[in-house]
Amino acid sequence: MDTSILRPGEREFSNGDFYSGELKGSLPHGKGNYEWSDGTIYQGDWYEGKISGKGKLVWPSGAKYEGDFSGGYLHGIGTMTSPDGSVYSGAWRMNVRHGLGRKEYVNSDLYDGSWKEGMQEGNGSYSWTNGNRYIGNWKNGKMSGRGVMRWANGDLFDGFWLNGFRHGSGVYKFVDGCLYYGAWAHGLKDGKGVFYPAGSKHPSLKKWCRSLEYDDTGKFVLSRSSSINVEELRSLSTVTPSLSVKTSASGTSKTLSERFRDENLRNSDPPPSDFTCHGPSFKPARSSGSDQREGQVKNRVVYEREYMQGVLIRETITSSVDRSHKIRPPNVHKQVKSRSFMTFLSGERNYYLMLNLQLGIRYTVGKITPVPRREVRASDFGKKARTMVYFPRDGSNFTPPHKSIDFSWKDYCPMVFRNLRAMFKLDAAEYMMSICGDDGLTEICSSGKSGSIFYLSHDDRFVIKTLRKSELKVLLRMLPKYYGHVGDHENTLITKFFGVHRIKLKLGKKVRFVVMGNMFCTELKIHRRYDLKGSTQGRITEKIKIQEKTTLKDLDLAYEFHMDMLLREALFKQIYLDCAFLESLHIIDYSLLLGVHFRAPGQLNDILEPPNSMSDQESVSSVDVGMAQELSIPPKGLLLVTHEPNSVNTAPGPHIRGSTLRAFSVGEKEVDLILPGTARLRVQLGVNMPAQAHHKLDEDKEESATIELFEVYDVVVYMGIIDILQEYNTKKKVEHKCKSFRYDPMTVSVTEPKVYSKRFVDFLQKVFPEEG
Repeated sequence: MDTSILRPGEREFSNGDFYSGELKGSLPHGKGNYEWSDGTIYQGDWYEGKISGKGKLVWPSGAKYEGDFSGGYLHGIGTMTSPDGSVYSGAWRMNVRHGLGRKEYVNSDLYDGSWKEGMQEGNGSYSWTNGNRYIGNWKNGKMSGRGVMRWANGDLFDGFWLNGFRHGSGVYKFVDGCLYYGAWAHGLKDGKGVFYPAGSKHPSLKKWCRSLEYDDTGKFVLSRSSSINVEELRSLSTVTPSLSVKTSASGTSKTLSERFRDENLRNSDPPPSDFTCHGPSFKPARSSGSDQREGQVKNRVVYEREYMQGVLIRETITSSVDRSHKIRPPNVHKQVKSRSFMTFLSGERNYYLMLNLQLGIRYTVGKITPVPRREVRASDFGKKARTMVYFPRDGSNFTPPHKSIDFSWKDYCPMVFRNLRAMFKLDAAEYMMSICGDDGLTEICSSGKSGSIFYLSHDDRFVIKTLRKSELKVLLRMLPKYYGHVGDHENTLITKFFGVHRIKLKLGKKVRFVVMGNMFCTELKIHRRYDLKGSTQGRITEKIKIQEKTTLKDLDLAYEFHMDMLLREALFKQIYLDCAFLESLHIIDYSLLLGVHFRAPGQLNDILEPPNSMSDQESVSSVDVGMAQELSIPPKGLLLVTHEPNSVNTAPGPHIRGSTLRAFSVGEKEVDLILPGTARLRVQLGVNMPAQAHHKLDEDKEESATIELFEVYDVVVYMGIIDILQEYNTKKKVEHKCKSFRYDPMTVSVTEPKVYSKRFVDFLQKVFPEEG
């Protein structure tokens, strides 16, 4: 600073502001005081007329900031005292809290951790004045990601959070030694889990917590939607017939109300679910132990449970055996042996493959999008409709430098898929950000026999599947007819294809991919997944292999789904059209992928209504309060109402772009689905379709230790036709496939693929029976 040109002085402005201090020309420069006409006062450093450096700013309201400034902004390290008495000390950027900082609220709550754009984001710790404390990840000012909550009484939850609610996998440990390993959704237990009373053998908490740590890419091993591997927990609890309590659903002597009163006494999750922590207004209820909790009885009994929106619907009573077992991290499955042609895609190479895929898609979409859209020509489907680019690590005139290995990229029929994406109403920028964004792709396990590898985009919208060469040929051969079919039928249930690509790695390995829409991209949790072909041969899943997200088969389906008359009519009209299309292509091994979201049984509402509302200050058992609050949340069934475009999200999804469906029960009008307390959803074919699931009771089945509490559920179903790339164009292949359907293979020829579709449709008509 050239002090020779500085001079002390005072300056009064026409608006009433007043400055006294050093000047450079007519501008404040150096040390000086500035008083605004509204009473705001600044004392500190200036640079050419702007507040820059160290200083102190006091507002008429009583708020005060002392610290770094830059260009007239609070920028750097400083302390802000708010009018209400709360104090923040830490990093600032452009007038907002950004970086590491510590805030003490007026009620003495304390947050210490990372901030972004004025909100808690990243790693941080929040301590409440009542003794509760949370340590973990934050996003947009709320607990989101992996975190640990410890209540003042010693209870502890270690798992995943979303928007301030427990959401995903976790373990709840009670101060008396009881443990519950399970899954939560929006603060409620939702899905399968295992409850260990005090004294029973349970998995090592250290191993469990280590399984939730970061992986080598910086992402959590478990995502927010991760689920508990009940089989791994069950390995610590072997069923012993002499000790098991065997009770059938039909043989229980207790009423439903008594059954749930027992569940309340055996409560395994006392704290309430309304965690929306993002400031001092958040007051988590106290959580104290209950003398009536079953964990106080030292025994070897454990409970495998399944919940829906906080309501227990199924329980299996088993016994624990005091012996050591190794527990694998949740949701980490054994590698499928049938991946023979993909075994080289492991570890670092798999990581490079994902990077290459993102680079290639970004290049492809970025190059084709600016080209004016036009009608496709026959040449757009031909063998010359390919784009090939080499991506050297150091970059080239056409490609950017990257951190992966050198690879060659091949894009098939770019103009066709560009038009398909437009036809499916996908925005090119959103498509690229979903697949090629910084959050990356997640590999998802598949137990299928194809050996394909699946990747999921970070927002769950798209699935990327590796293809065999034979599957690629089928897709390219069927593409012209596929393009016509999806263009003519906007409600088609057939898989949506958004792009087909090939990567050739440095060592000569070729990997082919197809990008598809995720049928289960929904804010609702999918409790059951079924792959239905209409066959009985080999169409059952071994019970020991069933986990939270296992895709089950035909013989595993224990429900019939009853729909509104017009919804069912629209469904089967499209199924007939899609099957006819697949028949024309001689494809017969396709499946209906069915996802089911269960709602908590509506008849529980009277039982689950809480007593008189209680405040946090009332001296009551927090166990009873917690269960009352949690169990009162389930909605009262499903409600179809007249469609209102302004009340629902009308943006096209990655799977369905079709029209809003009409329902007979609402006067044949277009309808929305209301899930009380949850959402209002647009009803489309294959998406957000309401139904009632009737459990098919098998009277001849031997009694088991599983207690099935309900026979009818309100459900929301999602569906689509998949596995359409298996072409059977020889008599040998047709005969082989037809054996599993108990048809005489000699009566079947390649010109009669309707044999498969008839069996397929007949089976679905039993799954979705016609009323009356």
